[in-house]
Amino acid sequence: MREVNKSIPKIDGIGLVNGKPAYTDDIASQNSLIVKVLRSPHAFAKIKNINTEEAEKLTGVECVLTYKNVPRNIVTRAGQGYPEPSPHDKFILDEYVRYVGDEVAAVAAIDEKTAEKALKLIKVEYEVLEPVLDFEKAVDNKTIIHPEPEAHEMFPIGFDPKRNIAAEYHMHVGDVDEVLSKCDCVVRSTYYTQAQSHVAMEPHTSSAYVDIYGRVNIISSTQTPFHVRRIVAEALGLPIEKIRVVKPRIGGGYGGKQALHGEFLVSLVALRTGKPAKLVYTRNEVFESTYCRHAMRFNVAIGSDKEGNIKAIDMDLLSNTGAYGEHALTVFMVSGSKTLPLYNKVEAVRFGGKTVYTNLTPAGAYRGYGAIQGNFALESAIDELAAKLGMDPVELRKKNMIGQGETSPIFKIMGEGTEGVDMIIESCKLDKCLERAMEISGWREKYPRKEVSKGKVRGIGSAIAMQGSGIPYIDMGSAIIKLNDQGFFNLLVGATDIGTGSDTVLAQIAAEALGVPTSKIVVYSSDTDLTPFDCGAYASSTTYVSGNAVRKTALKMKEMIEEQGAIRLGVTKYDVLFDGENIKTKDGTKSISLKDLSTELYYNNNQKQLVACESYFGKVSPPPFMGGFAEVEVDLETGKVDLLDYTAVVDCGTTLNPNLARIQVEGGLLQGIGMAMFEDAQYNKKGKLMNNSLMNYKIPTRKDIKNFNVEFVESYEPSGPYGAKSVGEIGIDTPPAAIANAIYNATGVRIRELPITPEKVLKGLKELNK
Repeated sequence: MREVNKSIPKIDGIGLVNGKPAYTDDIASQNSLIVKVLRSPHAFAKIKNINTEEAEKLTGVECVLTYKNVPRNIVTRAGQGYPEPSPHDKFILDEYVRYVGDEVAAVAAIDEKTAEKALKLIKVEYEVLEPVLDFEKAVDNKTIIHPEPEAHEMFPIGFDPKRNIAAEYHMHVGDVDEVLSKCDCVVRSTYYTQAQSHVAMEPHTSSAYVDIYGRVNIISSTQTPFHVRRIVAEALGLPIEKIRVVKPRIGGGYGGKQALHGEFLVSLVALRTGKPAKLVYTRNEVFESTYCRHAMRFNVAIGSDKEGNIKAIDMDLLSNTGAYGEHALTVFMVSGSKTLPLYNKVEAVRFGGKTVYTNLTPAGAYRGYGAIQGNFALESAIDELAAKLGMDPVELRKKNMIGQGETSPIFKIMGEGTEGVDMIIESCKLDKCLERAMEISGWREKYPRKEVSKGKVRGIGSAIAMQGSGIPYIDMGSAIIKLNDQGFFNLLVGATDIGTGSDTVLAQIAAEALGVPTSKIVVYSSDTDLTPFDCGAYASSTTYVSGNAVRKTALKMKEMIEEQGAIRLGVTKYDVLFDGENIKTKDGTKSISLKDLSTELYYNNNQKQLVACESYFGKVSPPPFMGGFAEVEVDLETGKVDLLDYTAVVDCGTTLNPNLARIQVEGGLLQGIGMAMFEDAQYNKKGKLMNNSLMNYKIPTRKDIKNFNVEFVESYEPSGPYGAKSVGEIGIDTPPAAIANAIYNATGVRIRELPITPEKVLKGLKELNK
């Protein structure tokens, strides 16, 4: 490996640190109309009357949009494959508003001040309706959140809006109840995970203009430009060829930019006025009106024999999708499909439940995508079982966890919205991850607890996790490589770099296959007119799916170079080899440099442009694995928890860029720690998000994390590009359970509801001491 498995700096790194224009707001037309949105003050209401006359008369206002003058085509905003597994339940603007922050109207004006003034001139009369704010009371509630007859699904997902059910699913292997009844030890517990905000530094931003051909050009901070093109066309009733989507540099996405947000409105304004338009969300709007993580409730039962052989797992789930059903089914499915196979030696397993509508901020894709919620429930329950058995929880995991060469029936039964894919795990070093993590963290010396001073005690906890690498038979990536004169290459990919460094990694893969330095690869990504199709940045797919496409394309280009070199050397293509600089005959008697070959090709000898294009879709989804160990110190007088150390050892196959892989794991860990200990979207009795700014929504910083230990075990995935699996999401999964388990080991207090706050710990301590 000459170019991969090397920590090459990000190819856009220098430009970014020098402040070069890169993001959507930087490159939007400077004379853009400013679009602002009037948002609902009510959790649920029907617009009885809306008067925009005064706003339209205001000097500088160019356009006002309401449900009365926009197309009424129902779509899903979720950027997913087609047919879409999320229900179609969203209009561009509607007479119903379903959460505080929902869109009521939009204005476009010559500047922000005028647009803000125009919003205040719009008069709205609402019929306020009774909202559903408690997701445990949503099913068969007298309030029906989606009464519109147009709402429908494309998948048979148990969609029943009259009962406020966005999706429902059930599966089982074996007779769970019978097996549990015969188990020597059974644990039954209920766990809750909360809504969590993405907090990407770049707010959601989109702009649009109509070009000389009458086509709408959208520039958007999106993770899914090709899905945006399709959905905007559907919502606006336009032919898809009339739309182009360009994704510039993204300032963080984490799943929050997998959906559409302002693209409908800026496109309509550009079409109505003929002028460019842009919409930049305020930070309040990002919190209140984009996405959060699905809050969930898990009822879990696990049974084993006296020796700790797990016989049955039962997981019942209730998920809160909020006001709209984006990712309602798929996040739900992943909470089981990316957790339950970890313990594949069971005799029976059952998973099922519902995703319900409420009148709260819509939930959607977020890094970890159901797996983190399911992992918290399952890995907490595993520790509870270990405690009841009197076993070391790590040894219980080792005894029951999946291994290399093994499978699980769940792989075939459960996918993301459809039936899954049967597969054998060809690379799994989870056992080595655990051993190394135990060694680094000092598990054997520190487990379960250690009293360090009067009133303070330390504990250590563990959890394991698996994720996936793309969605088999659904998501596809492709690449184009073009040879240029003087012997450098353009790599065109639809894959979407959202700050992960995927442009750099894909360039490394192309360079490795061609045998040239990465500096010879010039990347252009994510333009629906100019780059080939790619599903986008989600489902931990880019390195595996898009990377395989790039490798195939580069190998094809190498063959084309050898073929053209052979013609010029007067031999067959089977008689030459390209070493990255020269095309040589195998006997070493003749050669031509790539530089000379490309010059001849384009200027003076049987001219021909060399362009290669290949595609890839996965037939399996090889999971990365991880062992996570948390050490905490708990103040027994206040309940305050300090995270002293977090150890993560990961099997992601070959680390194509070790430094970028490490950063991905560390970033995921930090967000998982935030979910475990700090972050909580809190609503008042009227459904308004109370912590809707960075002043009152707490995320962890470097000061909150005393120490990270991140390592990778040596592993090789045969189906991945140069042995790689995904690494983007696996880091986020283990912190909630590992930290909760550490607190239990330190204090005996079992926290089953996230986030873990000092108040909850102190309350638990007081109950223990009664």
